[in-house]
Formats: sequence, C-alpha cells, structure tokens
Amino acid sequence: MRAEQRSFRLSPKTLALLDDAAERAGESRNALAERLLGEALRTEQHPLIRFRKGEAGRRQPAVVGTRLYVHQVVATARGCDGSVDETAEYLGVEPRLVRGALDYYADFREEVDADLAAAQHVEDEERARWERQQRALA
Repeated sequence: MRAEQRSFRLSPKTLALLDDAAERAGESRNALAERLLGEALRTEQHPLIRFRKGEAGRRQPAVVGTRLYVHQVVATARGCDGSVDETAEYLGVEPRLVRGALDYYADFREEVDADLAAAQHVEDEERARWERQQRALA
C-alpha cells in the first residue's frame, strides 16, 4: 500500500516519548508513529481489543483482560458453528468478549486470517518437531 505524507504538530514531550520508544523498539520514528496511530484508531473503534506481541514477535490484536488473540477466538467460534455462547463457554470468557473479537474480525478479516495462518504454521512446525523427537526416542 502506498503511503501518503501528512504533517502533524506534536508537543516536545510527545516527540521525546516517540523518539525514546522508537530507539528501544529499533524502529524508525515514522514506522513506530504509524503503527501506534493505527493501533490506537483500531482500539478506539474496538474498545475490547488491544495489541501485543504474538508469534515471532508480530503485534496482534488480543481480547482485553484475557490471554486470547482474536484469531484464537475466531478459530474457536468456527469450531462452535459460530455460536457466541458456546465459544464463550469453551474459552471461559464472557460472551461480550467473543462478540468484541468477532466484531474486530468483521472489520479486519485479512489481518486476522494472516495471524491465524501464522499461528497454524507455528503449530505445524512444533508438531513436526515433536514427532521427530518421538521417532528419535523409539
């Protein structure tokens, strides 16, 4: 996607915070500002979602107050034939949290599907490693 340039006025304190955070993260100031602004706008629209590092250090949307990533809720909901109540019961969370994750998924389906594919890849690699270990022990 082609980026567009915009000009923003930021306070010296905000700029100092941005510079410090960019240095700690090993990102450019622009890349960090874009990521944080994008995440903030998404959490403004979806207040039950926050972002944290997931598999391989990628930042992923997660359900507040839980250890669940949105892609995990979506996968579970698919396994429960789309039932919010059944998904909530299985995951041990309130139905409103499942609805919040599914609302986010409806708006950002491609992103969540990519997270799901990445998680499936990690799972497949771990299963293959475990199977190799079991064969080596036999």
